[in-house]
Amino acid sequence: MPLYVLATPIGNLSDLSDRAIETLKLADQLACEDTRVTGKLLSKLEIKKDMISYREENEKFLAPKLADKIENGSNIVLVSDAGTPAISDPGYRLVRECRKRNLKVIPIPGPVAFTTALSASGLPTDRILFEGFLAPKKSARHRFFKEQKDFSGTLVCYESCHRIEKFLDDLIFCLGPDREICVAKELTKIHENFLFGSAKKVFNELKVKSKKGEFVIMIAKK
Repeated sequence: MPLYVLATPIGNLSDLSDRAIETLKLADQLACEDTRVTGKLLSKLEIKKDMISYREENEKFLAPKLADKIENGSNIVLVSDAGTPAISDPGYRLVRECRKRNLKVIPIPGPVAFTTALSASGLPTDRILFEGFLAPKKSARHRFFKEQKDFSGTLVCYESCHRIEKFLDDLIFCLGPDREICVAKELTKIHENFLFGSAKKVFNELKVKSKKGEFVIMIAKK
């Protein structure tokens, strides 16, 4: 049997495809980033399934065990809390284990936060560098910005509500207040919001807005 890598909505449940729903119904077990989050999704879909917590802390241990189940005929579906597994979320090790064993891996496509944000950002998309979440230390952020300050495309990062202001403060320090950026949050949700303009302008606007949710930061080339 194959491993299904299934993307879940990043906000709006209507973004879940019919194919994704049918795949969830056929699953013998769901490998979930957080069983509580996936449990809420299943409840809304009126689907009951066996779930196992598959996260960064235990995926190295669980990957071979889940691959064993697939070899023995189980339908295993890998899901993240939101978006596509293995894209800044757990999943890489299980997919790799299946590839090493020549087991079939079937992607069930759906939302990805950074491509969703880019499509509506107004920044160039012909060349991008997606970095995901930067290391939380100031020194790591400074190093990244200095290394990529002359990148000839759009830089894309994720950041949490707890560090977004520090992220933008470091961006301005390293790249300057006039660098054009776009910051997106609460994508596909009721309070979806995009802030566009110079880094200084966006930072000032963000300071007076709610910091709820995760952020996608897109940085135009110099």
